Amino acid sequence: MAKVAFIGLGVMGYPMAGHLAKRGGHEVTVYNRTTAKAQKWATEFGGTYAPTPQEAAKDCDFVFCCVGNDDDLRSVTTGPDGAFHAMKEGAVFIDNTTASAQLAEELYALAQEKGFSFLDAPVSGGQAGAENGVLTVMLGGDEDAFNLAKPVIENFAKFVGLMGGTGAGQKAKMVNQICIAGLVQGLSEAIHFAQKADLDIEKVISAISGGAAQSWQMENRWKTMVEGEFEHGFAVDWMRKDLKSCLDTADRVGARLPVTALVDQFYAEVQAMGGSRWDTSALLARMNKADQ
Repeated sequence: MAKVAFIGLGVMGYPMAGHLAKRGGHEVTVYNRTTAKAQKWATEFGGTYAPTPQEAAKDCDFVFCCVGNDDDLRSVTTGPDGAFHAMKEGAVFIDNTTASAQLAEELYALAQEKGFSFLDAPVSGGQAGAENGVLTVMLGGDEDAFNLAKPVIENFAKFVGLMGGTGAGQKAKMVNQICIAGLVQGLSEAIHFAQKADLDIEKVISAISGGAAQSWQMENRWKTMVEGEFEHGFAVDWMRKDLKSCLDTADRVGARLPVTALVDQFYAEVQAMGGSRWDTSALLARMNKADQ
């Protein structure tokens, strides 16, 4: 059993921290910007909560973090009450936020100066994956720190892999988001075409879903897309935040992402339609709106 802190109890962090306490049997202290949610978590999972990230991180062996964006991550790590002010020597900070690789490199360097380890460790699998403890975790950082943290991370994950040095976890997550952007646009166009061609979409999906066209998006989203339901997953606002990181990093490394850039523009149009909190499959709504 280790002494663990978890900072950020959103739709992902809340169940992830729960698995650390229940499945892992660790002594877990949580921090959340909304204290009521931290209190609720402590009651549900038998842990404790702290008033600041700094207090949560005090004397911990492992400190996890899952917040919204780069600014949030800076606030809870190096801000006035940030966790970095309390990290003990030899501890490991595991950042599950989908943030920029550049910030990961900055925080890694600062952690090295202070005598503890930093791992960038974005996750994939969505809210359901977090609740069921079957996330995919892609890490960047030093192998020694990874080996220490892996058994703890496995309490909420089905795959835990070291992708390379610092920032490699974030870049691997960018690859994931680039793939998803193209897949969802392709699926949206396919369903749009099927609708226009007066096809029985259920029959078509049944026919093609066992072949090369198959994808998680097709299996899990085609029906809700056809029914015009876009409240089932990763929000458009979050996807645009991630795609910005993809495009910014592509500029730095000299990669060309024409499809990703185009889909990012399409998501901007979905936001303008009032779909900021719709899930990423709302690309179909944009296409159908053009017919109205």
